[in-house]
Amino acid sequence: MFAGITGDFNPFHVNEDYAKTTIFKGRIAHGVLTAGLISTVLGNKLPGIGFVYLSQTLKFTSPVMIGDTITASAEIVEKVEESGRIRLKTICVNQEGKVVIDGEAIMMHIGKIRPKTRSH
Repeated sequence: MFAGITGDFNPFHVNEDYAKTTIFKGRIAHGVLTAGLISTVLGNKLPGIGFVYLSQTLKFTSPVMIGDTITASAEIVEKVEESGRIRLKTICVNQEGKVVIDGEAIMMHIGKIRPKTRSH
């Protein structure tokens, strides 16, 4: 489904026969799909609501095989009070504890977002 939405039909991801002939010996998940799990952590857990995602660096350190279980996590490593920004170490690991993505995110506090009200 991710290939269909993004248009990334690289045979590493979608063609099992081709993927078996590569160093991976099978299909691998799209790296950006895996990285999307980081967004889930940052938007919902740490730092969560009230922060906006400004940037992300990613280093894909190991392939994610189809069927792997991935856990994403983040840790605040720096706060810049004047700008309301924070720097976070971001990481994704597979079910064996092997790091598959290592990176860093920058987020900025924008305060509470108020819902639009309807005037009568």
